[in-house]
Amino acid sequence: MSYNNPSSSIALTGSFSHEGPSRPPLVIDQASSTTPIVRQPTRYETQKQRDWITFGQYLSNYPRPSISISECNYTHVLGFLRYLDQFGKTKVHVQGCTFYGQPDPQAPCPCPLRQAWGSLDSLIGRLRAAYEEHGGAQEANPFANPMIRSYLREVKDCQAKARGVPYKKKKRKKAGEKTADKGQAMKHPRQRRNG
Repeated sequence: MSYNNPSSSIALTGSFSHEGPSRPPLVIDQASSTTPIVRQPTRYETQKQRDWITFGQYLSNYPRPSISISECNYTHVLGFLRYLDQFGKTKVHVQGCTFYGQPDPQAPCPCPLRQAWGSLDSLIGRLRAAYEEHGGAQEANPFANPMIRSYLREVKDCQAKARGVPYKKKKRKKAGEKTADKGQAMKHPRQRRNG
């Protein structure tokens, strides 16, 4: 089995097949009535295109009979995410490792390198968008399946424990808290110090 090494970027393309150009096409803006404006695709669009191609190649080289993207389901997506681990750069300590749970280990260890959960989460977001852009139905999107979200949550929790780095969601301030903070910032410096 041979795939392009996705370690430099995890990306995908094509119309509902994995065939397509190696780089995304230029985007032509027809808003102008006289001359169309040609713009380069954004970094996100380019990455999404490469991810789409990579996933298509993974499916075409699938160990069992090769399948098309339109025939894949969440189990193929999970297999793809596990396949990508071999190209990971994030050290994830196993439970028997002396550095398990330590954020900054002082020595090397034989624990495996994995894809960081944040990279996988971003990849799934791009693939979910690419699937729908290439004609896939939103209801049938294998990248939006709850099992994918569950897998990503498990990876996140496992990596947080193994690396000793808790992942905390940023808390959003309530509307009332923002106005109170602004009121404090608006006061004169002497008024803040004294009361």
